[in-house]
Amino acid sequence: MDYVTGVLTKVMVDYFEDDYRRIEHAIDVLMHIEIIADSCQDELEYDDEILIASALIHDVGIKQSEAELDYNNGQTQEKYGPPGAKELLEGCGFPEEKIEMVCKIIGNHHTKSRFESVELELLKAADQIVNKMDG
Repeated sequence: MDYVTGVLTKVMVDYFEDDYRRIEHAIDVLMHIEIIADSCQDELEYDDEILIASALIHDVGIKQSEAELDYNNGQTQEKYGPPGAKELLEGCGFPEEKIEMVCKIIGNHHTKSRFESVELELLKAADQIVNKMDG
Protein backbone atom coordinates (compact mmCIF):
# COMPACT_ATOMS: atom_id res chain seq x y z
CA MET A 1 0.00 0.00 0.00
CA ASP A 2 1.45 3.35 -0.92
CA TYR A 3 1.46 6.40 1.31
CA VAL A 4 -1.53 8.14 -0.29
CA THR A 5 -3.67 5.00 -0.09
CA GLY A 6 -2.70 4.48 3.55
CA VAL A 7 -3.41 8.07 4.57
CA LEU A 8 -6.73 8.24 2.72
CA THR A 9 -7.84 4.85 4.03
CA LYS A 10 -7.22 6.05 7.59
CA VAL A 11 -9.09 9.31 6.88
CA MET A 12 -12.05 7.35 5.48
CA VAL A 13 -12.10 4.83 8.36
CA ASP A 14 -11.89 7.61 10.95
CA TYR A 15 -14.72 9.45 9.21
CA PHE A 16 -17.08 6.48 9.04
CA GLU A 17 -16.09 5.30 12.55
CA ASP A 18 -18.04 2.09 13.21
CA ASP A 19 -20.05 2.10 9.96
CA TYR A 20 -18.29 -1.02 8.75
CA ARG A 21 -20.61 -1.43 5.76
CA ARG A 22 -19.51 1.93 4.33
CA ILE A 23 -15.85 1.23 5.11
CA GLU A 24 -16.00 -2.16 3.40
CA HIS A 25 -17.80 -0.63 0.41
CA ALA A 26 -15.11 2.03 -0.03
CA ILE A 27 -12.31 -0.54 0.17
CA ASP A 28 -14.12 -2.79 -2.32
CA VAL A 29 -14.56 0.14 -4.73
CA LEU A 30 -10.85 0.93 -4.39
CA MET A 31 -9.96 -2.69 -5.14
CA HIS A 32 -12.17 -2.78 -8.23
CA ILE A 33 -11.08 0.62 -9.52
CA GLU A 34 -7.46 -0.51 -9.31
CA ILE A 35 -8.25 -3.72 -11.22
CA ILE A 36 -10.10 -1.82 -13.94
CA ALA A 37 -7.43 0.90 -14.17
CA ASP A 38 -4.61 -1.65 -14.34
CA SER A 39 -6.35 -3.48 -17.17
CA CYS A 40 -6.71 -0.22 -19.14
CA GLN A 41 -3.44 1.50 -18.26
CA ASP A 42 -2.06 1.23 -21.79
CA GLU A 43 -5.16 2.91 -23.26
CA LEU A 44 -6.11 5.48 -20.62
CA GLU A 45 -4.33 8.29 -18.84
CA TYR A 46 -5.43 8.94 -15.27
CA ASP A 47 -4.09 10.41 -12.07
CA ASP A 48 -3.51 7.71 -9.45
CA GLU A 49 -3.99 10.05 -6.48
CA ILE A 50 -7.30 11.38 -7.81
CA LEU A 51 -8.43 7.83 -8.55
CA ILE A 52 -7.56 6.58 -5.05
CA ALA A 53 -9.13 9.57 -3.29
CA SER A 54 -12.29 9.34 -5.37
CA ALA A 55 -12.67 5.64 -4.67
CA LEU A 56 -12.09 5.84 -0.92
CA ILE A 57 -14.19 8.89 -0.10
CA HIS A 58 -16.82 8.93 -2.84
CA ASP A 59 -19.63 8.25 -0.36
CA VAL A 60 -18.76 10.74 2.40
CA GLY A 61 -21.98 12.63 1.63
CA ILE A 62 -24.01 9.73 3.03
CA LYS A 63 -23.16 10.54 6.63
CA GLN A 64 -24.25 14.20 6.51
CA SER A 65 -27.29 13.37 4.38
CA GLU A 66 -28.50 10.80 6.91
CA ALA A 67 -27.76 13.13 9.84
CA GLU A 68 -29.70 16.04 8.32
CA LEU A 69 -32.38 14.28 6.28
CA ASP A 70 -32.64 10.79 7.83
CA TYR A 71 -32.00 9.27 4.40
CA ASN A 72 -29.54 9.31 1.55
CA ASN A 73 -29.69 8.75 -2.16
CA GLY A 74 -27.56 9.55 -5.18
CA GLN A 75 -28.68 13.18 -5.26
CA THR A 76 -27.97 13.83 -1.60
CA GLN A 77 -24.61 12.06 -1.86
CA GLU A 78 -23.66 14.35 -4.73
CA LYS A 79 -24.84 17.41 -2.79
CA TYR A 80 -23.19 16.71 0.56
CA GLY A 81 -20.18 14.77 -0.68
CA PRO A 82 -17.98 17.48 -2.20
CA PRO A 83 -17.88 19.81 0.84
CA GLY A 84 -17.17 16.86 3.14
CA ALA A 85 -14.53 15.50 0.81
CA LYS A 86 -12.83 18.89 0.54
CA GLU A 87 -12.61 19.18 4.31
CA LEU A 88 -11.19 15.65 4.68
CA LEU A 89 -8.67 16.09 1.88
CA GLU A 90 -7.46 19.48 3.10
CA GLY A 91 -7.14 18.05 6.60
CA CYS A 92 -4.77 15.29 5.51
CA GLY A 93 -2.59 17.41 3.24
CA PHE A 94 -3.86 16.02 -0.06
CA PRO A 95 -2.44 18.04 -2.98
CA GLU A 96 -4.49 21.23 -3.23
CA GLU A 97 -4.46 21.23 -7.02
CA LYS A 98 -6.22 17.83 -7.06
CA ILE A 99 -8.91 18.45 -4.43
CA GLU A 100 -11.22 20.31 -6.82
CA MET A 101 -11.20 17.41 -9.29
CA VAL A 102 -11.92 14.82 -6.58
CA CYS A 103 -14.83 16.95 -5.36
CA LYS A 104 -16.15 17.30 -8.91
CA ILE A 105 -16.00 13.53 -9.36
CA ILE A 106 -17.78 12.88 -6.06
CA GLY A 107 -20.42 15.43 -7.00
CA ASN A 108 -21.15 13.57 -10.23
CA HIS A 109 -20.72 9.88 -9.46
CA HIS A 110 -24.44 8.96 -9.42
CA THR A 111 -25.73 10.94 -12.40
CA LYS A 112 -25.10 11.15 -16.10
CA SER A 113 -21.64 12.59 -16.53
CA ARG A 114 -21.70 16.37 -16.77
CA PHE A 115 -18.01 16.52 -17.66
CA GLU A 116 -15.41 14.19 -19.10
CA SER A 117 -13.00 12.51 -16.73
CA VAL A 118 -11.37 9.11 -16.97
CA GLU A 119 -11.27 8.97 -13.18
CA LEU A 120 -15.03 9.63 -12.96
CA GLU A 121 -15.82 6.89 -15.48
CA LEU A 122 -13.55 4.43 -13.65
CA LEU A 123 -15.21 5.30 -10.33
CA LYS A 124 -18.67 4.82 -11.78
CA ALA A 125 -17.70 1.42 -13.19
CA ALA A 126 -16.12 0.21 -9.95
CA ASP A 127 -18.99 1.53 -7.79
CA GLN A 128 -21.53 -0.15 -10.07
CA ILE A 129 -19.71 -3.50 -9.80
CA VAL A 130 -19.58 -3.31 -6.00
CA ASN A 131 -23.20 -2.17 -5.72
CA LYS A 132 -24.31 -5.12 -7.87
CA MET A 133 -22.28 -7.51 -5.74
CA ASP A 134 -23.85 -6.09 -2.58
CA GLY A 135 -27.24 -6.68 -4.22
